[in-house]
Formats: sequence, structure tokens, C-alpha cells
Amino acid sequence: MLEVIGLVKKYGKQNAVNDISFSLQGGEVVGLLGPNGAGKSTTMKCIVGLLRKTAGEIYIGGHDHLSVAAKRYFSYIPETPSVYDLLTVQEHMQFIAQAYAVPDWKQKAEELFEYYDLNDKKDKLGRDLSKGMRQKVSICCALLPDPQLLFFDEPMIGLDPKAIRNTKKIFKDLKAQGKTILVSTHLIDSVESIADRIMIMKDGNIVGNDTLENLKRQMVEAGYSLEDLFLELTKDE
Repeated sequence: MLEVIGLVKKYGKQNAVNDISFSLQGGEVVGLLGPNGAGKSTTMKCIVGLLRKTAGEIYIGGHDHLSVAAKRYFSYIPETPSVYDLLTVQEHMQFIAQAYAVPDWKQKAEELFEYYDLNDKKDKLGRDLSKGMRQKVSICCALLPDPQLLFFDEPMIGLDPKAIRNTKKIFKDLKAQGKTILVSTHLIDSVESIADRIMIMKDGNIVGNDTLENLKRQMVEAGYSLEDLFLELTKDE
């Protein structure tokens, strides 16, 4: 579903992402972990086309990641939610539905509003929403077109406990439907219960990439927790 080959992103002479390669299969939930500044968000923005990569190749569903065909496959939920100031919450959903030609979108929108406690916010303008509410709207807009691949960049930041629980449940539901999810975060507990595989980034490099079961088994045998492994792999030399 996603193939990244030799991705490099430079800012001047500094490598933010240093020649990384990985792939995601259909139905996989993968956690992209790393401390702040590790290159997680840069990697994700290069994949979705918000940043121009310096080198490498990226394919989504077998198509070049910048093609219209590729963009039909995925939705992206950024770390800092961006909404339209002068559209209401309801109008955001209508806009996405029309852009992606989503049939019978109103019923699905109502279900998402109910799930994220947005029913009483449907007529509020984007500029009047709190950061947490913007994040909820961003997630609802991403889910409405029923994408095959979803990119979540620090999805839990700004959400209340109920919304965090519901988002984790949505991850599990999407996985059961065969969707592919890449979740970027520096909070291990936000993906530990849902991820099939963990990729750990440090200084623009992938320093760990294995299934959650293998990582946990290795850690239990060594007497460590997954958090211990994360801190060990990302510690300063």
C-alpha cells in the first residue's frame, strides 16, 4: 500500500531525513515513534506531498505519491489541525464529500459527529473552534471519504480522554476493514495497544523496525519494557 525508497530530505546541508526505506502492507497499523526532531513529521509530509523530497521514490497503491490516483487512496491528519475559518463544521464535511464524490455522506457525517460529540458544534465556524475541536473535525473529514491509507501525525495531542479512546477504537475498526494506518507519535502508550509494527526514528534514521510481538518478547527476555527500548534506541551517544 505504501513504499518509501531511499527518502532524503535536506534543509540546506542538514539532513532531516537520511536515506530511509520502508513499506506498509494492507491492513497494517504501524507506529512511527521517535523523540521531537527525529524526522517523523518531515517524513510524513514528504509522503503526502506537503514537502518536496530531496531524493528517493514514494509509491501509494502502486502510484507515484504526487499523482491524483495516489491521492485518492489516502487521508492525512496533521499534528496542527487546519480548518477553514469561515466554514461551519457541517460545511467542512460537505466540502470534503463534494471534493471526493462521497455518496450518501450526510448519514456518515452524522455518525462521526455523534462519535466525537460534535452534534452541538455543527453550525460553529472553524475560527471559533478550540484546538481539540479542530482536531476532531480534522479526523472526521479524513474518515469521511473512506480512504484505504491514513496518516495520523500526533493524533492524540489536544484530544480529551473520551476522544482518545474513540480514536483508538476507530484505529481497530479500520484495521479490521483492511485499512492501512501510519501513526507518528512520541508517546508510546498511544500506539502500543494498536500497532502491529513499530518503527523508531532518531536523527533522520530508522533505528528500529519490528513487529510489536517481537519487540515485546525481546524486552521481556532482557527484563525491559517497550518504553525502555525506545529510550535506549533514541538516547544521545
